[in-house]
Amino acid sequence: MATAQGHRLRQACAAMLLLGGLAAAVVAAAQPAPTYGDALYQPTLRQPGKDVMWLPTPEPMVARMLAAARTTRDDIVYDLGAGEGRIPIAAARDFGAMAVGIEYDKALAALAERNVVRAGVADRVRIIAGDVFKEDFTRATVVTLYLLPELNHQLRPQLLALKPGTRVVSYMWDMGEWEPDETIALGGDQAFLWMVPARVAGTWTVRDATARTVATLSIAQQFQRIGGSITVAGKPQPLLGAFVQGPTLGFTFVAADGGVRSARLRVDDRRATGTMVFVEQATPITATRD
Repeated sequence: MATAQGHRLRQACAAMLLLGGLAAAVVAAAQPAPTYGDALYQPTLRQPGKDVMWLPTPEPMVARMLAAARTTRDDIVYDLGAGEGRIPIAAARDFGAMAVGIEYDKALAALAERNVVRAGVADRVRIIAGDVFKEDFTRATVVTLYLLPELNHQLRPQLLALKPGTRVVSYMWDMGEWEPDETIALGGDQAFLWMVPARVAGTWTVRDATARTVATLSIAQQFQRIGGSITVAGKPQPLLGAFVQGPTLGFTFVAADGGVRSARLRVDDRRATGTMVFVEQATPITATRD
């Protein structure tokens, strides 16, 4: 009796599992495929474009990318390869930023414009039907992109020429030798964040508020990695703790009196201004590049 009851119980469980699976399949089949367009135009995933196929950045990653870039209402976000406009829309709607999307495919660009209007952010978002290699995005303070590795590398000189401190976020692909400042992970996806560094390579003369020469710097730079030497009272020494983060140049050195000074300067092309700190006492300094 116990064996027969067990057999019937197993049969009942198997039937329930089968019915559950069939029900799930029916529900899944009933769900419409994701749509990204409107009555005028329906793009399809992986449709070919000029240099890439169209694959939108997942919405959760869009939010993470913009948050990692510390996007605010003070920013101008440029999305290179804007597709149907989801990143510019999110930048304006969720972060209050001004945003510009550049999309080569005219039908996608037109769809993005309609989506911008539907989202109620037409006063803060502009869509350009154009080529990211030809359009001007030098006003950007945040740049987002989801292209291909070789396109990232081709764009790298333009990105590095942006104003120091501009944040660049790429979904999926990196920038080769330009190492990211942060990696963003979400599930099995990833994105990379860079802050455009000031160009600080060369020889700098550091002066105090009386225009007296404090030191001479010799800096070598590869992207955001820097190093070099500093000459104080005619004696060269290694540059300690040197870094460049956006427009900020920082380093530490041993002064002629044997005290350790830390300097922080804001770089503006060939001139920098900031402070030198010794025992919690900050004094103004300037630096000029030869």
